[in-house]
Amino acid sequence: MRVLLSTILLIVFFTSCEQEKKEPIDPPNILWISAEDISPAWGCYGDSMATTPNIDALANNGYVFTQAFSNAPICAPARATLITGIYATSTGTQNLRSDIPIPADLKILPQLMSEKGYYTSNNAKTDYNFSPDGKWDDLGREAHWRNREKEQPFFSVFNFGITHEGHANTFVPGDTESLQEKHNPKDMVVPPYFPDTEEFRSILAHQYDLITVFDQEVGRLIAQLKEDDLLENTIVFIFSDHGFGLPRYKRWLYDTGLRVPFVLYAPEKYKHLVSNLRPGNVDTMVGFVDFAPTVLGLAGGDAPKIMEGRNFLGPNAQNKEYIFGYRDRADDVFDVSRSVFDGRYLYIRNYLPHRPYIQNAQIFNKGKRSYDELFRVKDLGELSEESLKLFKPKAPEELYDLQQDPHELQNLIDDPQYEEVKNKLYEQVKHHIVETRDTGFMAEGQMMISGENSSVYEAARDTSQYRLEHVLEVAELVGRIQDLDQLEKYIQSQDPSVRFWALNAIDAFEGNISSQRENLLAALNDSSQPNRGLAAEILINRLNRPKEALGILEDLLQHPENEVVLLHIAVNVRNLGEKAAPLIPIIKEKVFPKIAGEVWGRYKNWSYPMFIGMALDQTLINCGESIE
Repeated sequence: MRVLLSTILLIVFFTSCEQEKKEPIDPPNILWISAEDISPAWGCYGDSMATTPNIDALANNGYVFTQAFSNAPICAPARATLITGIYATSTGTQNLRSDIPIPADLKILPQLMSEKGYYTSNNAKTDYNFSPDGKWDDLGREAHWRNREKEQPFFSVFNFGITHEGHANTFVPGDTESLQEKHNPKDMVVPPYFPDTEEFRSILAHQYDLITVFDQEVGRLIAQLKEDDLLENTIVFIFSDHGFGLPRYKRWLYDTGLRVPFVLYAPEKYKHLVSNLRPGNVDTMVGFVDFAPTVLGLAGGDAPKIMEGRNFLGPNAQNKEYIFGYRDRADDVFDVSRSVFDGRYLYIRNYLPHRPYIQNAQIFNKGKRSYDELFRVKDLGELSEESLKLFKPKAPEELYDLQQDPHELQNLIDDPQYEEVKNKLYEQVKHHIVETRDTGFMAEGQMMISGENSSVYEAARDTSQYRLEHVLEVAELVGRIQDLDQLEKYIQSQDPSVRFWALNAIDAFEGNISSQRENLLAALNDSSQPNRGLAAEILINRLNRPKEALGILEDLLQHPENEVVLLHIAVNVRNLGEKAAPLIPIIKEKVFPKIAGEVWGRYKNWSYPMFIGMALDQTLINCGESIE
């Protein structure tokens, strides 16, 4: 009898289990809560200076990713990567800020989620470097999951800008009026690349105050989910778009610029969708390129083949060995750097090493507390050698052991003990550049021209138009070349991108470049306008030949092929310092009327006209002129 009863109970148990398995589970709602410009400075990361009770409460019942990374250390390319699941360097969206033609049939994450039956809303920032029009069901400051049809699953994004560098580098009492208690500057831990001054301690304390304000916003959204009886039906992502909005964080291709906080909450009914994780700290490496395919997986879909990221959740999760990073033009400061991180070692290849991170540009010079303090201490001659590196040319290659050197102070690139590590990671960077058809090795203005008839993505995959391997061959010489005669075949190439990098190799050469005078003079007639402008800059700055070159710049300022080319030329002119004085009348009378508008009371819009204007405003300042 006892055996029979046990048998009956087992049958009932397994029958009920089978019924439970067959009962359909509604697809999860998915909520993204994103902050701007925050490093992992939340209490759940062990940061004793942080006051983040709402985030920490979710983390206590969720997952804290300790190896989460943006693929770019500035917002627009980071957000382009997030929303497409494609590296920004593949689509041409790696610069800040731009308006890139993308493939007509490319569907971004909210469109794919809509096809899965989801209501999609974004409140409110996009900043993808391409138009968001028609890609969300609900877009704007009133966008909310509450606007959907009842019972429809949602994918909702809320972006909060209170921690942005603009707020972090100014003190506006209203920003933190909701706080009953402020962080004490005396309690701040100042990293070794900042001077330990009262002002920097005050800046850091204010940064932590703003993080607490963001935490309050998180609390309000979670409260709304509870009010709507939706918290246990919603998977929540909380993360930042890149590191702090401070020097050596935002815009820097270091761990400080790329590492982000990321907390994931999955309610009990959806634990099977994150079955590869254990609650608490998660050391799986994830990058922004992986977020879109992962969200599609949570919704029961597959990522389209064009996506380059990997799903990192559930039974089909794919671990990755490497996180790839990129830094290109930020505002009106051109750069090209690539990085790879293997979980311990960070390798960086700086393809324009002669261009410092902090250049003579408005974005660094105009009223930001952290930069103002750096300049103040620098002018006193009291900056440490580590801080002075921010103003100096970069090493062509950098290698850091983050286990032993978390502040990235000791470049191991010339240490023979790390030769094997360096070579392995260098080859990974090169392979990734070629495999993803990295568009950053075209001058940006030339890149825009190449994508005019289709898209930058498609143009970069036309190997007859973009011979990337050949371009990369000469780009690898920048900052490394010992004999300028090696450049002869490249400077004479039929490929404008090859010639662009040959010119940069000349400019980066630390010795005498007079042997290249004739090549530079010939380049003033290059078919590529960005190449002409760069040749003119080099002739004036390096060979003191303004007579031939200034006329070229004057013509290019007035007759650029597109706005991006004009930005190239404006930066070339800014880089001349006081030598640009003969161009001031043209700048004032011919260029500024075309880019004038209401942004900051001066520029036509937030894109190329603003950056052109910023470069030319700095030019005016360099030449002793006032800005109206």
